[in-house]
Amino acid sequence: MDKKLLDILVCPVCKGALHYDKEHQELISLGARLAYPIRDQIPVMLEEEARHLSLEEVDQWKKR
Repeated sequence: MDKKLLDILVCPVCKGALHYDKEHQELISLGARLAYPIRDQIPVMLEEEARHLSLEEVDQWKKR
């Protein structure tokens, strides 16, 4: 994931910052509790394509 692209992208739902999950190829929005997939190095920033995060996952990301 290009660092410059990550710096300018925000969550389309809550307009908050996104965190890159390299292992799962997702962009994480803690504010919206969503994980947006990255397919072929392109972030899919559609709410209907995002995976909902559990409270445990959100807590894990907040500890990082």
